Amino acid sequence: MARLKEKAMNTPRTGDGGPSAGAGARAPGEHPWGDRGQIVALVAFLAIWALDSFAIRRSTFLAGDVSLLIRLGASGLVLALAVYFMQGGHRAIPHDPRPSPGLITGGAFARVRHPLYAGSLFVYLALAIGTLSLVSLAVWCVIFIFYDVIASFEEKRLAEAYGSAYRTYQDRVPKWVPRLRPAR
Repeated sequence: MARLKEKAMNTPRTGDGGPSAGAGARAPGEHPWGDRGQIVALVAFLAIWALDSFAIRRSTFLAGDVSLLIRLGASGLVLALAVYFMQGGHRAIPHDPRPSPGLITGGAFARVRHPLYAGSLFVYLALAIGTLSLVSLAVWCVIFIFYDVIASFEEKRLAEAYGSAYRTYQDRVPKWVPRLRPAR
């Protein structure tokens, strides 16, 4: 989606029904529920994760079998991956109004087609791994499906905007599972 956002930098932004320069406006091609859905997902996940991990502790029984050092180490590695994708995605997208640089395929976008979404998913996963909350992992699965739906919606718009160049990019770069080496 970030690639479409940068294309629309000089295009009037629209919200639910008309031009808007304020917060809440979305770039053309974004899923209508994308931003709000991500906020709902974040709040729901954090509430469920915190309640299950620290108060109710109904599904964290595996945490007693896996040492805290291992859980935090694995969680830290997944969190580092999240930071890489989120920073890489934000760095690749121009944030100042200027003509579109075209389809962005370098940096984090050469490893996964949706680095910002992948980064968010990795943050959720890191938290669930840290406490081994099975309920949180189940919620993560639902959130993953939501992200896949909005990413698929946005990919259709990108294919319309960039044609065969985007389809070639789709063939070279995985949607979710990161490549160890960037695609060429």
